[in-house]
Parts: sequence; structure tokens; C-alpha cells
Amino acid sequence: MPADQVLINEVFHSVQGESTWAGLPCVFIRLRGCPLRCHYCDTEYAFREGKARMVDEVVEEVTSIGCPLVEVTGGEPLIQPAVHPMMTRLCDLGHTVLVETAGAHDISVCDERVIRILDIKTPGSGESERVHWGNIEHLRKRDEVKFVLVDRADYDWMKQVVQQYDLSDRVDTVLVSPAFQQESGRDIAGCEGLDPAELVSWILEDRLPVRMQLQMHKFIWDPKTRGV
Repeated sequence: MPADQVLINEVFHSVQGESTWAGLPCVFIRLRGCPLRCHYCDTEYAFREGKARMVDEVVEEVTSIGCPLVEVTGGEPLIQPAVHPMMTRLCDLGHTVLVETAGAHDISVCDERVIRILDIKTPGSGESERVHWGNIEHLRKRDEVKFVLVDRADYDWMKQVVQQYDLSDRVDTVLVSPAFQQESGRDIAGCEGLDPAELVSWILEDRLPVRMQLQMHKFIWDPKTRGV
């Protein structure tokens, strides 16, 4: 892939559905491709769908929307080298840039102005062996860490990681999400969902300093809707 091109799945303007930025208007740049295969993945279409676009073209499209908040996501955005100059360009233009990454790739190479949302994969994801633990040393106070939990075993694992690495003091917020659960009791990828009320009860019982979150966009629109 040329240094001035990125593989793009979609670019869209919506409201941020997760993180401490939830509810704010945001432009999303979803990149194509991901080496991970999490059991609960809700964007499998991004593994293979999309096309190469010039970084200049993507930056121009994003800036034309006129929204100050931008999130770069995937797939896994950090597998594409050209994502870094693209994020730097957006920062230079005055955008607040978030990058959501699965944590299997080095975040230290990201522009210092980019806010990293590090999604640490739990055993229930099926990809916990891919976690690049060295990334924790590169987290700053304004960054965020995210865990998606499938069951009680994931919760206990998450709690141990939060305590071992003192994550609640290291970053702005530790986000904890239940794997999405539809009325059928299963999420859209076929993985068992976790009851949000049950997750809340565990957090309260343990007095755990984390922020429980749901994916707002899945309650506004049908969970399978793209481009939101």
C-alpha cells in the first residue's frame, strides 16, 4: 500500500456511541482490515469491504463535514502505516482525534495529540493472547481503556488487570461494556451476551472505579445498521 493511501471501509457523520465522548457529534473514519477475530465482533464487514483512497481525499472529506471530533476506527486502524500521517494532518487542522485500537499493535507511534482508546481483549473475546501489554506504558492521563466482557470470568480477569496496572489512575477513564445482548439473549455475532444489570451489580459490589457503558448507537438504530 502506498504511503499516501489508506484502505477505507466507510466515512460517516453520527453521534459518538461509546467512551467519555458518547453523545457528541463525531466523524468516523473506519479503516478496512483486522488481524483479530473477536467472538462478539459487530463490524466483520470491515474485514474485507472497502477501497484504497488517498489520504488527502479522506482528510478533505472529513473537514468538509465541519465537525471538530473525529474517531479513527476499524477493523484495526493501526495496521495501516498511512493512518499516522492522516491522523497528524487532522490534528494539524484543529480536530480532536480519537483512535480506537484493539491493543495488539504499538500505540507509541501515534501522534501525541491523538487520544488513544485502548480496547484490551479479554479471554472471552478469544483474542486475549494478542494483547500487546507494552502499550500500557505508553498510555497518558487523557487516554481511555476499554474492556468488553462476556461473562463473570471476563469480569474477574478485567478487575485483576485494572488493579495490576493501576489503570484507574493511569488513564482518564476505564470503560467496561457488556457484550451486546439482543432480546434473543445473544449478540449479533452469535456470542453469548452479558446482562448489563448483572455487570452493574458486580461493579457496585466491588466498588470498582470504572465507568460502565452501553453502545448508545445500538439503542438509537437497529444494531445491524451501518454508518451510524
